[in-house]
Amino acid sequence: MKSVLFSRFFILLPWILIVIIMLDVDTRRPAPPLTPRPYFSPYAVGRPQPQPEPPLPTIYAITPTYSRPVQKAELTRLANTFRQVAQLHWILVEDAAARSELVSRFLARAGLPSTHLHVPTPRRYKRPGLPRATEQRNAGLAWLSQRHQHQRAQPGVLFFADDDNTYSLELFQEMRTTRKVSVWPVGLVGGRRYERPLVENGKVVGWYTGWRADRPFAIDMAGFAVSLQVILSNPKAVFKRRGSQPGMQESDFLKQITTVEELEPKASNCTKVLVWHTRTEKVNLANEPKYHLDTVKIEV
Repeated sequence: MKSVLFSRFFILLPWILIVIIMLDVDTRRPAPPLTPRPYFSPYAVGRPQPQPEPPLPTIYAITPTYSRPVQKAELTRLANTFRQVAQLHWILVEDAAARSELVSRFLARAGLPSTHLHVPTPRRYKRPGLPRATEQRNAGLAWLSQRHQHQRAQPGVLFFADDDNTYSLELFQEMRTTRKVSVWPVGLVGGRRYERPLVENGKVVGWYTGWRADRPFAIDMAGFAVSLQVILSNPKAVFKRRGSQPGMQESDFLKQITTVEELEPKASNCTKVLVWHTRTEKVNLANEPKYHLDTVKIEV
């Protein structure tokens, strides 16, 4: 009996070994990759696909500046504001025959995208009562035109940021959507707490101002922004010296690029003040020595 069992066992043993080997080889073979099947949601039929967000328009801030005891202090205040604004390019234009070391060092440490220009104001235009910063603002406009002369301009907005103003961050959100020319109130200007465009049904119909309300655009330099495309489409639009009366620079410039009917009211239909003329008080240096100066030279 045992011999019969052993004989049958040895007959089946090769077949058992063959089956074990085949099973082992099959388990080691890599499985074919799974092809993902597209999923079609029954709720997505007819829905538009999400589009990429458009690029954030660049804000170009043109700031004329000149040498004086409070220059660095006012530029510091302005830079602290600009650092909190996304996609802003600062165009700083000195009223000088050459770039000063003070402003050059300041911009190098400011950590802002910036352009440093300089152009002197002719001496004959420095008399009291004449418009100021004309050459500097025009230099900034010329730089913008040259920068975008041979390339397609990206969305952008220009405004004139004097270094003696204070700006709310909300103002930059408002101006960034400018299509052509936008306007808003300005505080502490014209001998009043504020001046502003008068708005009815979303359109500018007049001006609340303390000085010459008959001006075509009775607005302060800090009270408007212009689309970059409008600037590039009107390369001859500049601030004029000849024939321009004091206080008329804004009107003379805006007349070249827009009309009152086309103005875009911002700041809740021009009912919120988001920029102020906070001129620094004239410093008292009566005790500053002319001789026996400090042995350490400190930049102020």
